[in-house]
Amino acid sequence: MKYLFILAACPFVLLLASCSTKTGGADMSPGEVRLITLDPGHFHAALVQKISYPQVSPDVYVYAPEGNDLNEHLKRIDGYNTRTEDPAHWREIVYTGDDYLERMFAEKKGNVIVTAGNNGRKTAYIEQAIRNGIHVLADKPMAINIADFGKLEDCFRVAGEKGVLLYDIMTERYEIATILQRELSLLPDVYGEQTAGSAEEPAVVMESVHHFLKTVSGNPLLRPAWFFDTKQQGEGIADVAVHLVDLVQWELFPEQVIDYRRDIELLDASHWSTSLTAAQFAEVTGQAVYPPALAKDVHGDTLKVYANGDILYRIKGVHAKVSVVWNYSFPEGGGDTHYSIMKGSKAHLVIEQGKEQGYRPALYIHAVNAGDTEAYGKALQSALSVLQSKHPGVDIREMGTGRWEVTIPDAYHNGHEAHFGQVTEHFLQYLEDGSLPQWEVPGMIAKYYVTTRAVEMAGAKNR
Repeated sequence: MKYLFILAACPFVLLLASCSTKTGGADMSPGEVRLITLDPGHFHAALVQKISYPQVSPDVYVYAPEGNDLNEHLKRIDGYNTRTEDPAHWREIVYTGDDYLERMFAEKKGNVIVTAGNNGRKTAYIEQAIRNGIHVLADKPMAINIADFGKLEDCFRVAGEKGVLLYDIMTERYEIATILQRELSLLPDVYGEQTAGSAEEPAVVMESVHHFLKTVSGNPLLRPAWFFDTKQQGEGIADVAVHLVDLVQWELFPEQVIDYRRDIELLDASHWSTSLTAAQFAEVTGQAVYPPALAKDVHGDTLKVYANGDILYRIKGVHAKVSVVWNYSFPEGGGDTHYSIMKGSKAHLVIEQGKEQGYRPALYIHAVNAGDTEAYGKALQSALSVLQSKHPGVDIREMGTGRWEVTIPDAYHNGHEAHFGQVTEHFLQYLEDGSLPQWEVPGMIAKYYVTTRAVEMAGAKNR
Protein backbone atom coordinates (compact mmCIF):
# COMPACT_ATOMS: atom_id res chain seq x y z
CA MET A 1 0.00 0.00 0.00
CA LYS A 2 1.29 3.46 -0.89
CA TYR A 3 1.17 6.37 1.54
CA LEU A 4 0.78 10.04 0.71
CA PHE A 5 2.29 12.34 3.33
CA ILE A 6 1.08 15.93 3.52
CA LEU A 7 3.37 17.94 5.80
CA ALA A 8 2.27 20.98 7.80
CA ALA A 9 4.12 23.04 10.40
CA CYS A 10 4.17 20.24 12.98
CA PRO A 11 1.51 17.64 12.28
CA PHE A 12 1.26 15.37 9.29
CA VAL A 13 -1.69 13.91 7.47
CA LEU A 14 -1.54 10.36 6.21
CA LEU A 15 -4.01 9.07 3.67
CA LEU A 16 -4.41 5.42 2.78
CA ALA A 17 -5.64 4.59 -0.69
CA SER A 18 -9.04 2.92 -0.80
CA CYS A 19 -11.98 1.97 -2.95
CA SER A 20 -15.71 2.43 -2.41
CA THR A 21 -17.54 1.01 0.62
CA LYS A 22 -19.79 -2.03 0.64
CA THR A 23 -23.50 -1.70 0.00
CA GLY A 24 -26.53 -3.04 1.83
CA GLY A 25 -27.26 -3.34 5.52
CA ALA A 26 -29.01 -0.86 7.80
CA ASP A 27 -31.37 1.77 6.45
CA MET A 28 -29.04 4.75 6.81
CA SER A 29 -27.53 6.96 4.14
CA PRO A 30 -24.10 5.71 3.00
CA GLY A 31 -21.28 7.59 4.67
CA GLU A 32 -23.55 9.35 7.15
CA VAL A 33 -21.48 8.12 10.09
CA ARG A 34 -17.98 9.62 10.19
CA LEU A 35 -15.54 8.00 12.57
CA ILE A 36 -12.86 9.65 14.63
CA THR A 37 -10.29 7.35 16.19
CA LEU A 38 -8.82 8.94 19.31
CA ASP A 39 -5.42 7.87 20.63
CA PRO A 40 -5.58 4.20 19.53
CA GLY A 41 -3.29 2.45 21.98
CA HIS A 42 -5.13 -0.89 22.04
CA PHE A 43 -5.71 -3.29 19.15
CA HIS A 44 -9.47 -3.19 19.83
CA ALA A 45 -9.56 0.21 18.10
CA ALA A 46 -8.53 -1.45 14.85
CA LEU A 47 -10.92 -4.38 15.23
CA VAL A 48 -13.88 -1.98 14.96
CA GLN A 49 -12.62 -1.40 11.39
CA LYS A 50 -11.90 -5.02 10.49
CA ILE A 51 -14.90 -4.79 8.16
CA SER A 52 -16.55 -1.91 6.32
CA TYR A 53 -20.08 -0.68 6.99
CA PRO A 54 -22.36 0.94 4.39
CA GLN A 55 -23.43 3.67 6.82
CA VAL A 56 -19.85 4.62 7.68
CA SER A 57 -17.66 6.89 5.59
CA PRO A 58 -14.38 5.29 4.45
CA ASP A 59 -12.58 8.43 5.65
CA VAL A 60 -11.55 7.94 9.27
CA TYR A 61 -9.92 10.83 11.14
CA VAL A 62 -7.23 9.75 13.60
CA TYR A 63 -5.96 12.07 16.32
CA ALA A 64 -3.13 10.68 18.42
CA PRO A 65 0.35 11.32 19.75
CA GLU A 66 3.06 10.14 17.41
CA GLY A 67 4.61 6.80 18.37
CA ASN A 68 4.46 3.04 18.20
CA ASP A 69 0.83 2.79 19.39
CA LEU A 70 -0.30 4.78 16.37
CA ASN A 71 2.03 2.94 13.99
CA GLU A 72 0.73 -0.45 15.09
CA HIS A 73 -2.86 0.74 14.67
CA LEU A 74 -2.26 1.97 11.13
CA LYS A 75 -0.45 -1.26 10.31
CA ARG A 76 -3.51 -3.28 11.31
CA ILE A 77 -5.86 -1.10 9.26
CA ASP A 78 -3.47 -1.47 6.32
CA GLY A 79 -3.70 -5.25 6.74
CA TYR A 80 -7.50 -5.16 6.60
CA ASN A 81 -7.39 -3.02 3.45
CA THR A 82 -4.91 -5.23 1.63
CA ARG A 83 -6.11 -8.72 2.56
CA THR A 84 -7.08 -10.89 -0.38
CA GLU A 85 -10.51 -11.95 0.87
CA ASP A 86 -13.15 -9.28 1.41
CA PRO A 87 -10.78 -6.31 1.94
CA ALA A 88 -11.92 -3.25 3.85
CA HIS A 89 -11.65 0.17 2.24
CA TRP A 90 -10.57 2.69 4.87
CA ARG A 91 -8.72 5.96 4.33
CA GLU A 92 -6.95 6.95 7.54
CA ILE A 93 -6.41 10.71 7.85
CA VAL A 94 -3.99 11.23 10.72
CA TYR A 95 -3.06 14.22 12.89
CA THR A 96 -0.19 13.82 15.37
CA GLY A 97 0.50 17.29 16.72
CA ASP A 98 0.95 17.73 20.46
CA ASP A 99 -2.41 19.50 20.43
CA TYR A 100 -4.16 16.47 18.87
CA LEU A 101 -7.02 16.58 21.40
CA GLU A 102 -7.71 20.30 21.03
CA ARG A 103 -7.39 20.01 17.24
CA MET A 104 -9.90 17.16 17.13
CA PHE A 105 -12.59 19.15 18.93
CA ALA A 106 -11.82 22.30 16.97
CA GLU A 107 -12.19 20.53 13.63
CA LYS A 108 -15.03 18.11 14.50
CA LYS A 109 -14.41 16.09 11.36
CA GLY A 110 -16.54 13.19 12.57
CA ASN A 111 -19.67 12.48 14.59
CA VAL A 112 -18.61 9.26 16.37
CA ILE A 113 -15.43 8.89 18.42
CA VAL A 114 -13.92 5.43 18.82
CA THR A 115 -11.53 5.24 21.75
CA ALA A 116 -9.50 2.18 22.76
CA GLY A 117 -6.20 2.82 24.43
CA ASN A 118 -4.67 4.13 27.62
CA ASN A 119 -7.47 3.70 30.16
CA GLY A 120 -5.97 6.29 32.49
CA ARG A 121 -6.92 8.94 29.93
CA LYS A 122 -10.12 7.39 28.60
CA THR A 123 -12.67 8.79 31.05
CA ALA A 124 -11.40 12.32 30.42
CA TYR A 125 -11.56 11.73 26.66
CA ILE A 126 -15.15 10.52 26.98
CA GLU A 127 -16.11 13.49 29.13
CA GLN A 128 -14.78 16.01 26.61
CA ALA A 129 -16.35 14.19 23.67
CA ILE A 130 -19.78 14.12 25.28
CA ARG A 131 -19.60 17.78 26.27
CA ASN A 132 -18.72 18.57 22.65
CA GLY A 133 -21.82 16.72 21.44
CA ILE A 134 -20.02 13.78 19.78
CA HIS A 135 -21.22 10.19 20.09
CA VAL A 136 -18.75 7.76 21.71
CA LEU A 137 -18.15 4.07 21.05
CA ALA A 138 -15.63 3.11 23.73
CA ASP A 139 -13.64 0.01 24.40
CA LYS A 140 -13.92 -1.24 27.95
CA PRO A 141 -13.15 -0.12 30.56
CA MET A 142 -14.62 3.37 30.51
CA ALA A 143 -13.49 3.90 34.12
CA ILE A 144 -10.75 2.20 36.16
CA ASN A 145 -11.19 3.75 39.61
CA ILE A 146 -13.93 5.18 41.79
CA ALA A 147 -13.05 8.79 40.88
CA ASP A 148 -13.41 8.01 37.18
CA PHE A 149 -16.69 6.27 37.93
CA GLY A 150 -18.12 9.50 39.31
CA LYS A 151 -17.08 11.34 36.15
CA LEU A 152 -18.52 8.59 33.96
CA GLU A 153 -21.86 8.68 35.74
CA ASP A 154 -22.00 12.41 35.04
CA CYS A 155 -21.08 11.75 31.38
CA PHE A 156 -24.21 9.66 30.97
CA ARG A 157 -26.28 12.50 32.45
CA VAL A 158 -24.78 15.02 30.02
CA ALA A 159 -25.14 12.61 27.11
CA GLY A 160 -28.85 12.33 27.85
CA GLU A 161 -29.20 16.11 27.94
CA LYS A 162 -27.33 16.57 24.67
CA GLY A 163 -28.95 13.65 22.88
CA VAL A 164 -25.69 11.82 22.13
CA LEU A 165 -24.94 8.14 22.65
CA LEU A 166 -22.23 6.74 24.92
CA TYR A 167 -21.76 2.98 24.55
CA ASP A 168 -19.09 0.45 25.42
CA ILE A 169 -18.02 -2.54 23.33
CA MET A 170 -19.38 -5.69 24.99
CA THR A 171 -18.19 -8.38 22.59
CA GLU A 172 -18.88 -11.33 24.91
CA ARG A 173 -22.64 -10.97 24.40
CA TYR A 174 -22.06 -12.26 20.85
CA GLU A 175 -20.38 -15.55 21.79
CA ILE A 176 -22.79 -18.31 20.75
CA ALA A 177 -22.26 -20.46 23.88
CA THR A 178 -23.13 -17.45 26.07
CA ILE A 179 -26.18 -16.63 23.95
CA LEU A 180 -27.48 -20.19 24.31
CA GLN A 181 -26.73 -20.25 28.04
CA ARG A 182 -28.84 -17.14 28.43
CA GLU A 183 -31.69 -18.51 26.33
CA LEU A 184 -31.78 -21.82 28.20
CA SER A 185 -31.89 -19.96 31.52
CA LEU A 186 -35.13 -18.33 30.34
CA LEU A 187 -36.88 -21.70 29.86
CA PRO A 188 -38.50 -22.73 33.20
CA ASP A 189 -38.92 -26.38 32.16
CA VAL A 190 -35.18 -26.59 31.57
CA TYR A 191 -33.63 -24.21 34.09
CA GLY A 192 -36.30 -23.91 36.74
CA GLU A 193 -36.03 -20.84 38.96
CA GLN A 194 -32.86 -18.87 39.49
CA THR A 195 -31.28 -19.82 42.80
CA ALA A 196 -29.94 -17.14 45.12
CA GLY A 197 -26.80 -19.00 46.20
CA SER A 198 -24.63 -17.75 49.05
CA ALA A 199 -21.30 -16.05 49.60
CA GLU A 200 -19.73 -19.50 49.98
CA GLU A 201 -21.55 -21.00 46.98
CA PRO A 202 -22.51 -18.23 44.53
CA ALA A 203 -25.37 -18.93 42.13
CA VAL A 204 -23.43 -17.46 39.21
CA VAL A 205 -19.67 -17.81 38.73
CA MET A 206 -17.67 -16.52 35.77
CA GLU A 207 -13.94 -16.65 35.16
CA SER A 208 -11.91 -15.22 32.29
CA VAL A 209 -8.31 -16.26 31.66
CA HIS A 210 -6.20 -14.00 29.42
CA HIS A 211 -2.60 -13.99 28.23
CA PHE A 212 -0.09 -11.21 27.76
CA LEU A 213 1.56 -12.97 24.80
CA LYS A 214 -0.94 -13.54 21.98
CA THR A 215 -1.69 -13.00 18.30
CA VAL A 216 -4.25 -10.68 16.72
CA SER A 217 -5.46 -11.04 13.14
CA GLY A 218 -2.79 -13.67 12.64
CA ASN A 219 0.12 -11.49 13.79
CA PRO A 220 2.04 -11.37 17.10
CA LEU A 221 0.63 -8.65 19.35
CA LEU A 222 3.12 -6.02 20.50
CA ARG A 223 1.74 -4.51 23.69
CA PRO A 224 2.68 -0.98 24.81
CA ALA A 225 4.70 -0.76 28.02
CA TRP A 226 1.96 1.26 29.71
CA PHE A 227 -0.34 -1.76 29.38
CA PHE A 228 1.50 -3.23 32.37
CA ASP A 229 0.99 -0.15 34.55
CA THR A 230 -2.29 -0.54 36.43
CA LYS A 231 -2.46 3.24 36.88
CA GLN A 232 -2.86 3.49 33.10
CA GLN A 233 -4.37 0.15 32.05
CA GLY A 234 -6.31 -0.58 35.22
CA GLU A 235 -6.28 -3.73 37.29
CA GLY A 236 -7.81 -6.93 35.95
CA ILE A 237 -10.94 -6.44 38.05
CA ALA A 238 -11.36 -2.96 36.53
CA ASP A 239 -10.68 -4.12 32.98
CA VAL A 240 -11.60 -7.64 31.86
CA ALA A 241 -14.06 -8.02 34.73
CA VAL A 242 -16.28 -5.45 33.01
CA HIS A 243 -17.21 -8.15 30.48
CA LEU A 244 -18.05 -10.63 33.22
CA VAL A 245 -20.14 -8.23 35.29
CA ASP A 246 -21.93 -7.24 32.10
CA LEU A 247 -22.74 -10.89 31.34
CA VAL A 248 -24.07 -11.46 34.86
CA GLN A 249 -26.57 -8.63 34.34
CA TRP A 250 -27.31 -9.51 30.71
CA GLU A 251 -28.01 -13.18 31.46
CA LEU A 252 -29.66 -12.99 34.88
CA PHE A 253 -31.86 -9.98 34.22
CA PRO A 254 -32.24 -9.54 30.45
CA GLU A 255 -33.49 -6.11 29.42
CA GLN A 256 -34.15 -5.16 33.04
CA VAL A 257 -33.04 -1.85 34.56
CA ILE A 258 -30.35 -2.28 37.21
CA ASP A 259 -30.03 0.47 39.82
CA TYR A 260 -26.67 0.02 41.53
CA ARG A 261 -27.77 1.97 44.61
CA ARG A 262 -30.70 -0.36 45.22
CA ASP A 263 -29.86 -3.63 43.47
CA ILE A 264 -26.15 -4.25 44.11
CA GLU A 265 -24.16 -4.98 47.25
CA LEU A 266 -20.38 -5.52 47.12
CA LEU A 267 -19.40 -8.30 49.51
CA ASP A 268 -15.71 -8.86 48.89
CA ALA A 269 -12.92 -8.22 46.40
CA SER A 270 -9.31 -9.32 46.18
CA HIS A 271 -6.39 -9.00 43.78
CA TRP A 272 -2.98 -10.54 43.16
CA SER A 273 -0.15 -10.07 40.71
CA THR A 274 1.25 -11.89 37.69
CA SER A 275 5.07 -11.93 37.52
CA LEU A 276 6.98 -11.22 34.31
CA THR A 277 10.72 -11.55 33.85
CA ALA A 278 12.65 -8.83 32.05
CA ALA A 279 13.02 -11.22 29.09
CA GLN A 280 9.26 -11.81 28.94
CA PHE A 281 8.56 -8.09 29.15
CA ALA A 282 10.97 -7.48 26.26
CA GLU A 283 9.35 -10.23 24.20
CA VAL A 284 5.82 -8.86 24.53
CA THR A 285 6.64 -5.11 24.31
CA GLY A 286 9.82 -4.95 22.22
CA GLN A 287 11.42 -2.82 24.98
CA ALA A 288 14.70 -4.02 26.46
CA VAL A 289 14.29 -2.23 29.81
CA TYR A 290 11.43 -1.37 32.13
CA PRO A 291 10.33 2.28 31.75
CA PRO A 292 10.33 4.56 34.83
CA ALA A 293 6.53 4.36 35.18
CA LEU A 294 6.85 0.67 36.07
CA ALA A 295 9.63 1.10 38.65
CA LYS A 296 7.10 0.93 41.49
CA ASP A 297 6.12 -2.60 40.40
CA VAL A 298 9.60 -4.00 39.68
CA HIS A 299 11.17 -6.25 42.32
CA GLY A 300 14.68 -7.24 41.35
CA ASP A 301 14.36 -8.49 37.77
CA THR A 302 10.64 -9.22 38.05
CA LEU A 303 7.67 -7.06 37.12
CA LYS A 304 4.58 -7.70 39.22
CA VAL A 305 1.29 -6.68 37.58
CA TYR A 306 -1.97 -6.65 39.56
CA ALA A 307 -3.85 -8.20 36.68
CA ASN A 308 -5.77 -10.85 38.65
CA GLY A 309 -8.69 -10.63 41.01
CA ASP A 310 -12.08 -11.77 42.33
CA ILE A 311 -15.29 -9.82 42.93
CA LEU A 312 -18.06 -11.25 45.09
CA TYR A 313 -21.34 -9.35 45.15
CA ARG A 314 -25.09 -9.67 45.37
CA ILE A 315 -27.31 -8.41 42.56
CA LYS A 316 -31.08 -8.34 43.03
CA GLY A 317 -30.65 -10.97 45.74
CA VAL A 318 -28.47 -13.34 43.65
CA HIS A 319 -24.90 -14.04 44.76
CA ALA A 320 -22.41 -13.72 41.90
CA LYS A 321 -18.65 -14.08 41.68
CA VAL A 322 -16.41 -13.03 38.81
CA SER A 323 -12.70 -13.78 38.49
CA VAL A 324 -9.98 -12.56 36.15
CA VAL A 325 -6.66 -14.31 35.61
CA TRP A 326 -3.75 -13.19 33.42
CA ASN A 327 -0.99 -15.65 32.52
CA TYR A 328 2.04 -14.82 30.45
CA SER A 329 1.34 -17.25 27.61
CA PHE A 330 -1.23 -19.91 26.76
CA PRO A 331 -0.65 -23.65 26.31
CA GLU A 332 -0.05 -25.07 22.85
CA GLY A 333 -3.26 -24.94 20.84
CA GLY A 334 -4.93 -22.75 23.45
CA GLY A 335 -5.84 -19.13 23.93
CA ASP A 336 -7.95 -16.92 26.18
CA THR A 337 -10.66 -18.93 27.95
CA HIS A 338 -14.03 -18.37 29.57
CA TYR A 339 -15.76 -20.40 32.30
CA SER A 340 -19.31 -19.78 33.44
CA ILE A 341 -21.89 -21.53 35.57
CA MET A 342 -25.49 -20.46 36.21
CA LYS A 343 -27.37 -22.45 38.85
CA GLY A 344 -31.10 -22.95 38.40
CA SER A 345 -33.40 -25.09 40.53
CA LYS A 346 -33.64 -27.73 37.77
CA ALA A 347 -30.28 -27.46 36.04
CA HIS A 348 -26.86 -25.88 36.06
CA LEU A 349 -25.75 -24.35 32.76
CA VAL A 350 -21.98 -24.58 32.39
CA ILE A 351 -19.59 -23.13 29.79
CA GLU A 352 -16.11 -24.66 29.65
CA GLN A 353 -13.27 -23.83 27.27
CA GLY A 354 -10.32 -26.01 28.21
CA LYS A 355 -8.19 -28.63 26.50
CA GLU A 356 -11.06 -31.14 26.50
CA GLN A 357 -13.15 -28.68 24.48
CA GLY A 358 -10.30 -27.90 22.08
CA TYR A 359 -10.15 -24.43 23.71
CA ARG A 360 -13.49 -23.57 22.10
CA PRO A 361 -16.43 -22.57 24.36
CA ALA A 362 -18.77 -25.53 24.95
CA LEU A 363 -22.10 -25.45 26.80
CA TYR A 364 -23.30 -28.23 29.10
CA ILE A 365 -26.54 -28.86 30.96
CA HIS A 366 -26.32 -30.63 34.34
CA ALA A 367 -29.66 -31.78 35.76
CA VAL A 368 -29.99 -31.03 39.47
CA ASN A 369 -32.19 -34.07 40.22
CA ALA A 370 -30.13 -37.00 38.92
CA GLY A 371 -32.87 -39.44 39.97
CA ASP A 372 -35.36 -38.12 37.44
CA THR A 373 -33.21 -37.65 34.35
CA GLU A 374 -35.57 -39.47 31.98
CA ALA A 375 -38.40 -37.02 32.56
CA TYR A 376 -35.98 -34.11 32.47
CA GLY A 377 -34.51 -35.36 29.20
CA LYS A 378 -37.97 -35.31 27.63
CA ALA A 379 -38.55 -31.75 28.83
CA LEU A 380 -35.19 -30.80 27.40
CA GLN A 381 -36.04 -32.27 24.00
CA SER A 382 -39.33 -30.35 23.99
CA ALA A 383 -37.47 -27.13 24.73
CA LEU A 384 -34.94 -27.80 21.98
CA SER A 385 -37.32 -26.52 19.32
CA VAL A 386 -37.16 -23.06 20.94
CA LEU A 387 -33.39 -22.94 20.44
CA GLN A 388 -33.55 -24.38 16.94
CA SER A 389 -36.10 -21.80 15.81
CA LYS A 390 -33.47 -19.10 16.46
CA HIS A 391 -30.32 -21.14 15.81
CA PRO A 392 -30.91 -23.87 13.20
CA GLY A 393 -28.60 -26.83 13.58
CA VAL A 394 -28.14 -26.52 17.33
CA ASP A 395 -28.79 -29.85 19.05
CA ILE A 396 -28.35 -31.68 22.35
CA ARG A 397 -26.19 -34.75 22.98
CA GLU A 398 -26.58 -36.86 26.11
CA MET A 399 -23.24 -37.44 27.82
CA GLY A 400 -24.25 -39.62 30.73
CA THR A 401 -26.62 -39.60 33.66
CA GLY A 402 -28.06 -36.13 34.02
CA ARG A 403 -25.55 -34.44 31.70
CA TRP A 404 -25.98 -33.10 28.17
CA GLU A 405 -23.87 -31.07 25.77
CA VAL A 406 -25.43 -28.43 23.54
CA THR A 407 -23.86 -29.17 20.15
CA ILE A 408 -23.17 -26.03 18.15
CA PRO A 409 -22.40 -26.03 14.39
CA ASP A 410 -18.99 -24.62 13.46
CA ALA A 411 -20.60 -21.78 11.50
CA TYR A 412 -21.72 -20.14 14.76
CA HIS A 413 -18.18 -19.97 16.13
CA ASN A 414 -17.09 -16.81 14.31
CA GLY A 415 -14.42 -15.81 16.85
CA HIS A 416 -13.73 -12.92 19.20
CA GLU A 417 -12.46 -10.54 16.52
CA ALA A 418 -15.69 -10.82 14.52
CA HIS A 419 -17.70 -9.75 17.56
CA PHE A 420 -16.35 -6.19 17.28
CA GLY A 421 -18.13 -5.82 13.96
CA GLN A 422 -21.34 -7.18 15.47
CA VAL A 423 -21.19 -4.67 18.33
CA THR A 424 -20.53 -1.85 15.89
CA GLU A 425 -23.47 -2.86 13.71
CA HIS A 426 -25.78 -2.72 16.74
CA PHE A 427 -24.36 0.67 17.71
CA LEU A 428 -25.05 1.95 14.19
CA GLN A 429 -28.64 0.79 14.54
CA TYR A 430 -28.92 2.64 17.84
CA LEU A 431 -27.63 5.77 16.10
CA GLU A 432 -30.33 5.39 13.50
CA ASP A 433 -32.95 4.83 16.20
CA GLY A 434 -31.65 7.87 18.07
CA SER A 435 -31.36 6.11 21.43
CA LEU A 436 -30.05 3.12 23.33
CA PRO A 437 -32.39 0.54 24.85
CA GLN A 438 -33.79 1.85 28.14
CA TRP A 439 -31.87 -0.66 30.27
CA GLU A 440 -28.43 -0.13 28.72
CA VAL A 441 -27.37 3.11 30.40
CA PRO A 442 -28.26 2.11 33.99
CA GLY A 443 -26.67 -1.27 33.25
CA MET A 444 -23.40 0.35 32.19
CA ILE A 445 -23.39 2.58 35.25
CA ALA A 446 -24.06 -0.42 37.50
CA LYS A 447 -21.26 -2.57 36.13
CA TYR A 448 -18.66 0.20 36.40
CA TYR A 449 -19.78 0.79 39.97
CA VAL A 450 -19.08 -2.90 40.68
CA THR A 451 -15.64 -2.97 39.07
CA THR A 452 -14.30 0.37 40.34
CA ARG A 453 -15.66 -0.16 43.84
CA ALA A 454 -14.04 -3.62 43.82
CA VAL A 455 -10.65 -2.08 42.99
CA GLU A 456 -11.02 0.22 45.97
CA MET A 457 -12.09 -2.67 48.22
CA ALA A 458 -9.25 -4.95 47.11
CA GLY A 459 -6.67 -2.19 47.49
CA ALA A 460 -7.82 -1.46 51.04
CA LYS A 461 -6.69 -4.95 52.05
CA ASN A 462 -3.09 -4.04 51.19
CA ARG A 463 -2.99 -0.87 53.30
